Amino acid sequence: MKHVALLGLIVAVLLSGCYPTTPMANTPAASEAPAPSRVSESASAAAAVPIKVTLAMGYIPSVQFAPFYVAQARGYFKDAGLDVTFRYGLESDLLKLVGTNALQFMIGSGEEVILGRSQGLPVRYVMRWYRRFPVVLFAKADKGIKTPADLVGKTVGISMLSGASYVAWEALAYAGGLDVSKVNLQVIGFTQAATLSQDRVDAALDYVVNGPVQLRLAGQDVTTIAVSDFIDLPSNGLITNEKMIQEKPQLVQALVTAALRGLADTLADPDAAFDFSLKAVPEAGGDQAKVSRAIFDESLKLWQAAQSDLGRSDPAAWEKAAVFMRKMGLIQTDVTAADLYTNEFVGR
Repeated sequence: MKHVALLGLIVAVLLSGCYPTTPMANTPAASEAPAPSRVSESASAAAAVPIKVTLAMGYIPSVQFAPFYVAQARGYFKDAGLDVTFRYGLESDLLKLVGTNALQFMIGSGEEVILGRSQGLPVRYVMRWYRRFPVVLFAKADKGIKTPADLVGKTVGISMLSGASYVAWEALAYAGGLDVSKVNLQVIGFTQAATLSQDRVDAALDYVVNGPVQLRLAGQDVTTIAVSDFIDLPSNGLITNEKMIQEKPQLVQALVTAALRGLADTLADPDAAFDFSLKAVPEAGGDQAKVSRAIFDESLKLWQAAQSDLGRSDPAAWEKAAVFMRKMGLIQTDVTAADLYTNEFVGR
């Protein structure tokens, strides 16, 4: 059986105050906010001393965290009675801290939650952010690779035999009916775009906002096979632990409500959200602005959802993901899907 220590999102291109508080267009009205009773509690808290909260995110500052930069810049965290500080690090390390309540909140992926629960960590996903799993298999268009079946007899590059890309590979084989014994899987580190461009592999697995973006910016025609087209794995969202949910539900609600306002604004006015992101991550601007915008635009596609559906998890997706990870040996014990997430903070 394989044991996988899942790593957080690592992007090859490194991206990584006081702002006006005028609301953006299409900011949700108070009547649209989830769980009104808890929202009113958090609103009352805003009049008191703000509660200091650390929100951890995988890896490094990036325009990919735009909704949270918007929530900070527009004062939505402050409105909810929170004084939020962002922290960055490896997703797997952060999950352990959240699971032991040494850290209360993080942005992380669904497969990390499944892995954590299987190892006894009482973590729970409380707000869905990404609507699609972000890892894809990509290739030069002239390779003619359009379906998993086209990979038979081909060489596929992967960063490592663990982490989200490895989960994606297993998921593609599992849901796409691919016999992996007929594919040459080659570990290439985080060199997917370069290795592919030099024809040292026929295809590679990477985040859709990374390798495919790099090749397209270099003028290369690229085809992608999205894992999410075959199996709907829960991806990035807000994670906390059972202790916080049971003992401080109003704090969880306040953070979810503010984050959803930032996400709604980002979807409604991407240009303004991108500008806020550059203020939060100035190194993403200047000479890197073109690359950063391409990454931001590709990320935006992963977040799109109807206003009424923002933040809400799909129970069936969690069930399928838990079954898949157990069947493929990615986790060693069964987990109950209902223990992995909750929709109570985003309304019913």
